[in-house]
Amino acid sequence: MIPNTLLRGMLPLTAVLLGGCVVGPDYGGPPITAPRAEAGAPFMRGVAVRNVVAVDPPARWWTALRDPILSDLVEDALASNTNVQIASARLLQSRAVLGQRTAALAPSISANTFALNNQLPVRDFVGSGLGSAGGTVPKSLNIDLYNATFDATWEIDIFGGKQRAIEQAVAQGEAAEAAVADAQVQVAAEVAQSYVTLRGAQRRLALTQRAATLQREAVSLSQQRLAGGAASSLDVERLRTQFETTSAQAPVFQAQIDQSLNQIAVLVSREPGAVDALLKQPRAVPMPPRVVAIGDPGAMIRRRPDIRRAERQLAAANAQIGQSVARLFPRVNLIGNAGWVSPNIGSIGSLAASTYNLGPTLSWSILDFGRTLAQIRQSKAGADEALAQYEQTVLQAMQDAETSLSRYGNQRTTVARLSRASASAGKASMLTDQRNTAGTISTIDLLDVERQRLQAEQSLAQAQADYTTAYIALQKSLGLGWGLGPERVALEIQ
Repeated sequence: MIPNTLLRGMLPLTAVLLGGCVVGPDYGGPPITAPRAEAGAPFMRGVAVRNVVAVDPPARWWTALRDPILSDLVEDALASNTNVQIASARLLQSRAVLGQRTAALAPSISANTFALNNQLPVRDFVGSGLGSAGGTVPKSLNIDLYNATFDATWEIDIFGGKQRAIEQAVAQGEAAEAAVADAQVQVAAEVAQSYVTLRGAQRRLALTQRAATLQREAVSLSQQRLAGGAASSLDVERLRTQFETTSAQAPVFQAQIDQSLNQIAVLVSREPGAVDALLKQPRAVPMPPRVVAIGDPGAMIRRRPDIRRAERQLAAANAQIGQSVARLFPRVNLIGNAGWVSPNIGSIGSLAASTYNLGPTLSWSILDFGRTLAQIRQSKAGADEALAQYEQTVLQAMQDAETSLSRYGNQRTTVARLSRASASAGKASMLTDQRNTAGTISTIDLLDVERQRLQAEQSLAQAQADYTTAYIALQKSLGLGWGLGPERVALEIQ
């Protein structure tokens, strides 16, 4: 505390300091990490994909798959998924921190009151000999004391340390908002991917069971021919090997079905088994639309929540430097109290019993400069880390989008070729059936051609599932899927 004799002399200085400044570097926005992309250039891989257009894509991309069950599941997950709820709770925490730091700019006021009864040993202080002149000195003296005061303290943010703390809290809150949106992007994609895996496994299981039935018939016919001397034991064992190999695939697909059902249930915040009745009936794998909107890389960088989160974390780290620098300078507090002190409770509130104190205090941790300078270096290193993290996030996002575009385009080509192969196998099966009806080929040959047709359908079913999965990955890489985005979350919080 500064002696009272110096307070009056410090008042002019305090008035000057109130004009203050905000120390530390001002945040100038994120650096340009991908110049070509941020200038509006198109995706490199998009040039080779025929069915994509450089227009703004819809946020609710799953509706383009035209599967009502999938759309309902995604919407349900966005509203109830636990990862989204966790991110939303962290957003609430960050908003509370902002409120706390904003409140720190205002004065702190408290009220105190007490009533004391003091018993003083008078005789021990004045000496027992005083009573020999004819007066009697009491052994003790009772004194009542009543007090009611209001205390106030206000730290003047001269060098902007608290302002930087508020800047940091605002940036951290916006990073938390982006984290909510990023959680929704992830959840929407995970639900769709699990759903496609489920439908693909159901389709392949049905094809496998059909193929196993045909191969069982082939084994039976081969055994009959062996008994009649028209076939060898080798033919029988070869067909039995095919049948057992095909049958062994059925449990694999059933395991995929069970796993996907459990994943979807958890993603919509239900216990495993809760969605089995809804999804147990097989349906076709939903296929992507004929034309897909992808926008441009610059829009993708502005849209992706993980990039926004990294940029806001960079702003928060920059504000932390200012907070550390502010510790190098003195702290000025205005303190004051006003109230009443009296031995008579009836005097509380009267002018005669009133008392007050008012004045500034100055504190300066000069001997802590070494520690403070180390904190500044630590804050600057944290900002450098956040900068590198932001640049890495942008570049990885570019890589993700370009790779997803390439995979999507190539998978589309694969589906087109396997569709032609499946059609050709179907035509061969039809012609073979006609020849079998005419008696020019055996039933064994017919079953073998039918087996090849089912294999072609198996390959096509897997390729179609991979195609839709590639479409989902593309939407995720573009930063889409936060249909309940930060704006709605902010409204729900208020």
